[in-house]
Amino acid sequence: MEYKIFVDGQEGTTGLKIHEYLSKISSVEVVKIESELRKDNDARRAVLNEVDLVFLCLPDSASRESVTMVSNKKTKIIDASTAFRTNSAWTYGLPELHKNQRNRIQNSSRVSVPGCHATGFILTTHPLVAEGIIPRDYPASCYSLTGYSGGGKKLISEYQSSNREQLFAPRHYALNLNHKHLPEMQLYSGLNAAPIFTPIVGNYYQGDAVTIPLFPRMFTKNVTARDIQEVLASYYQDERFIRVMPYESEAYLEDGFFNLMQCNNTNYLDIFVFGHKDEILLISRFDNLGKGASGAAIQNMNIMLGFEEGLGLE
Repeated sequence: MEYKIFVDGQEGTTGLKIHEYLSKISSVEVVKIESELRKDNDARRAVLNEVDLVFLCLPDSASRESVTMVSNKKTKIIDASTAFRTNSAWTYGLPELHKNQRNRIQNSSRVSVPGCHATGFILTTHPLVAEGIIPRDYPASCYSLTGYSGGGKKLISEYQSSNREQLFAPRHYALNLNHKHLPEMQLYSGLNAAPIFTPIVGNYYQGDAVTIPLFPRMFTKNVTARDIQEVLASYYQDERFIRVMPYESEAYLEDGFFNLMQCNNTNYLDIFVFGHKDEILLISRFDNLGKGASGAAIQNMNIMLGFEEGLGLE
């Protein structure tokens, strides 16, 4: 069976990458809208109700508008914006979250794609909260170093067309401590409060590493860094796209340095555990355009349409 797919927001960074993935899948027909009709609501409404599944790669307000245009029960929606990630009427599109999440995605017609930073934070912390190791009132913090492609066309243009000296150094942002990913980071990690989160953009195109410091003295159980690695490895042992590195993770460093670009152009997310009895450092590494955005969207589509989960992703 061939499914009709539409990408609403087809000319943005996420939309273009989704088109790239879809070009590898023979069982879908990609429906496009003429550029001059992209903002024509009648034309968009007609396409939205014609297709079997639509990806929304739009700002939050535009995503909400597109959802209201879908008037039939057939069209499934995968939204890549922040608009519906904590909406209980939508399914959070993180299949690895827990054992029932895949079934929820498969049986849902409304799925929200997690934020890139949120993906790295939740997949690393949720199992530890669920296992009762990290207490729910733990004062969590994390920082994320990411490529500038995550900022969309404007930021990409800024980096690629400017030689300003300040762009060569990593730049902290969202320093009002109100980043848009925080609500989902709190909700799906299981914590009672959002973490203090510092995103940092670097002068490179893609690749993300979310780093979380932990203090075992604040845990509810007496565990070591090695124990943490074993818990995470057990939790994700059957997951195709989540790889928990052995505790001796130093073997994966390059002259002592961490390569955060190793998962680029894949849908993999690697989890590393460093540390000793007093301090633990968790790092999740992934492609902010892959598992952090478009790859995750395609993975959800595959589940929703009954395709093999890795179709088009490898």
